[in-house]
Amino acid sequence: MKVASAVFGFLTLYAVTLYPLGSFAQTTTETPQTPTEIQQQIDSYNTQITQLDKEIAQFQVQLDAVSSKKTTLQNVLSELNLLLKKSAASISSTKSKISSTQLQIKQLAQGIAVKQDSIDTGAAGLAESFRQIHELDQSSLAMQILASEDIAEIWRDVDSHESLQTAVTDQMTQLSEEKRSLSEIKKKTEEKRAELVVQQNTLLAQQGSLNAQKKAQNELLAQTKSQESTYQSLLAQKVAGKASFEAALSDLKSQYLQAVDPSIILTPKKGVLRWPLDKVRITQTFGQSDFAKSGAYNGKGHNGIDMGSPIGTPVKAALSGTVLATGNTDLYKGCYSAGKWIMIKHNNGLSTMYGHLSQISVSQGQAVATGQIIGNVGATGYATGPHLHLSVYVTAVTKIMTFGEATNRVSACAKATIPITPPAGFLNPLGYL
Repeated sequence: MKVASAVFGFLTLYAVTLYPLGSFAQTTTETPQTPTEIQQQIDSYNTQITQLDKEIAQFQVQLDAVSSKKTTLQNVLSELNLLLKKSAASISSTKSKISSTQLQIKQLAQGIAVKQDSIDTGAAGLAESFRQIHELDQSSLAMQILASEDIAEIWRDVDSHESLQTAVTDQMTQLSEEKRSLSEIKKKTEEKRAELVVQQNTLLAQQGSLNAQKKAQNELLAQTKSQESTYQSLLAQKVAGKASFEAALSDLKSQYLQAVDPSIILTPKKGVLRWPLDKVRITQTFGQSDFAKSGAYNGKGHNGIDMGSPIGTPVKAALSGTVLATGNTDLYKGCYSAGKWIMIKHNNGLSTMYGHLSQISVSQGQAVATGQIIGNVGATGYATGPHLHLSVYVTAVTKIMTFGEATNRVSACAKATIPITPPAGFLNPLGYL
């Protein structure tokens, strides 16, 4: 009876454990396809992915060549066109990867269904073996001998009983192995589903980049009307406007020049903030950078760091927090400041500002997570080339207001909104990244 009890317990365990997997196998099978057909489709997608990746690499080589040339309207437009082609190829590659992964999930689901059928068949056989053992165990060996006229037959039955118990043990071992195999298939399916989610998020980011690049190209063409002279004039206006803006910003009203209590400033520590770009290339550091020493910023130093990156590159939140404000200084003619910007307030006394964006993907009051895409790199405001400006502020002494409210000057930026803080309210981002 010990074997019978063990068999009964084993069958009960399978009845509970395998039901969800059986249900999963049924719901994920949409159109009947043979394993060979599915594999052929997967191979086809993988071939497409390989070809697209080669095209993407070629576009990158061309981009590197164009970006090294002198900044002219034609070169900028050529760079944008190459970025558009590269983004389109990246989107196609990601779509193929998504399709391939979906097929692999279907392939795994079929494997689960086949394995489930095998387990069901084995469990049914085990149940029948259990029934036979139960019948044999109902009467003792002595009772069977007394009731039988052929003792040899009794011994044959005993041998059969022992053989049946051995077979049951073998079946239990086989079912245990089937269960382990099924668990592995289920784990692989879950991993593929997680991979699919990542690919879909990547696709959304690539589509956002493509939209930002198209928008930047259209805006540039509208501003310059395809005239090189107009483009160079625009760059000159940005340089002149930058000087005016810096002069106005340095002339803060006295109430915004207060000292900052050191006790409210978070001690610099690497890793507090996450880099907002996947690939980092610092083009200007904080404080007395080479550009600042050349006479820029009225001797006040650079209030953040600049990171060169192509237009449309996704910008990510350096830390979780709440969007304090967004703005666009380009709405005011001649105000060549931060362009499109986002400011996020964090829970550690810091706030981060992201400037010169081509696209803003969040809104005031929205909660954001570390690493969440909040916008795209651009060249808005004072930017003679695409880059991201990152500033770190002491939240307690920072306010969002217009330049007119914060300064003693009337300028093109008077109505433009931007974060205002005393000089001591700016912190070196590299101390926290």
